[in-house]
Amino acid sequence: MTIEITNTLDAIRKAYNGSSCRSERSKIGQFLTPLNIAMFMASLFKRERKNVRILDAGAGAGSLFAAYVETLVSRKHRPISIYVAAYENDQRILSYLKETMKRCESTCKSAGIPFHGEIREEDFITAAIAQSEEDLFNKQGERFTHAILNPPYKKINGQSATRRMLNAAGIEVSNLYAAFVWLSARLLENGGELVAITPRSFCNGPYFRRFRVALLNMMSLCHIHMFESRKKAFGDDDVLQENVIYHLVREEQKPERLTISSSEGSDFNKSKIRSVPYNIVVSPSDRDAFIHLVVNDADNLVIDKIVTFAASLAKLGMVVSTGRVVDFRARQYLRPIAEEGTVPLIYPCHFISGFVRWPSESGKKPNAIVVLPQTEELLLPTGYYVLTKRFTAKEERRRVVAAIYDPNKVGAAYVGFENHVNYFHTSGKGLSANLAKGLALYLNSSIFDQYFRLFSGHTQVNATDLRKMPYPSREQLLRIGAHVKDYMPDQAMIDKIVDKECAAHG
Repeated sequence: MTIEITNTLDAIRKAYNGSSCRSERSKIGQFLTPLNIAMFMASLFKRERKNVRILDAGAGAGSLFAAYVETLVSRKHRPISIYVAAYENDQRILSYLKETMKRCESTCKSAGIPFHGEIREEDFITAAIAQSEEDLFNKQGERFTHAILNPPYKKINGQSATRRMLNAAGIEVSNLYAAFVWLSARLLENGGELVAITPRSFCNGPYFRRFRVALLNMMSLCHIHMFESRKKAFGDDDVLQENVIYHLVREEQKPERLTISSSEGSDFNKSKIRSVPYNIVVSPSDRDAFIHLVVNDADNLVIDKIVTFAASLAKLGMVVSTGRVVDFRARQYLRPIAEEGTVPLIYPCHFISGFVRWPSESGKKPNAIVVLPQTEELLLPTGYYVLTKRFTAKEERRRVVAAIYDPNKVGAAYVGFENHVNYFHTSGKGLSANLAKGLALYLNSSIFDQYFRLFSGHTQVNATDLRKMPYPSREQLLRIGAHVKDYMPDQAMIDKIVDKECAAHG
């Protein structure tokens, strides 16, 4: 009897994808959930309830709630009633959603389970804010036992009515998917469960800090599933984000351990599964609530090694900032080659083998910026600086790429760093030569890159992320820097040097 629901779900998804334009679906951030992913998500719910109330925010064709209804009906101990509230305001998909709801009703009727499904053709954010806020004049709205969602992946315009409405409700987020998850969590009753599939970009960085802190205060994280290949999970939708599936329970008490699993694509029968201490994934002392995704023993080894470095940038007297020169805003002051009255302007294209090689002869980027009163605040006094790229391509071997700006190789009184570069400094001035060399070598080590990837699911390397990383002490950096002469050692030697320092202070 349960086949009645799911045997047509993938056909419905493919029919809708075939009848609609991918660019239009992308414009509203809509990516329908493949059946095997929906069934896996439904399997993550653990607590049995007699009266099940399911929320599906941004339901699409209804595959998520349908997968869970099928799971409930197929259990030995079935619930005595099932209610579904499905929010969807895309008129083009409503006919598919209504068909799915009818199939759920028919299946439950055959199983002798009272079922009531409600399709709400309204904006979920508006409705959820009204339901989740309680004051002297408004009683608390309805609450759900389960929320399952694949929310829209779309940035929220800072000037939009949606952004203003969310901010007024204390929900400060930059992407719709975070707003949907946050609001869904608020609509759960105590002990209620939430399963969602979203990009993993929320795991770190400043943009999702308020979301992480609020979500992890309200909910306990129980399970995270990662996809080793983003192309295989949503292959026919060409989704570019690295996605994760996660299961949370609305309760303040955190578990001692949580489950982390991973699969190459959506063949969950071949998943790698491990149980890890909760405080390794979310450190209770981390005010930013970064989520570290420790998938295997190699990841544990990375953590064990890097925690031997106990210094922070603040303890080292260092600061990391984003390059001050935004080239499209300063275009009139930029020059392709150096001329009188200009100073060097450094882009990532100037990074060559661990050092800044200036000027660049490629002709793709400017090499200089004019010194004028209008540009003075964009410039820094010459000195040793350590730079990292802010963006790397998915295909690049490394996420963190560092280079040394050596003033002796450039010969200019001032320098400008373009906005696609992060730079390490001491109160707006350069570092000592050996300290800069030690820092650059450490940043270019495999152990640093691997640890960074444990909590960073995107290609952007933010200054905020770099501030959160552990660093060797000043003495250790000076020892490491002694190995850098006029060139950066090769990768094998860099890793040998840093590993030796880890072992010496483990």
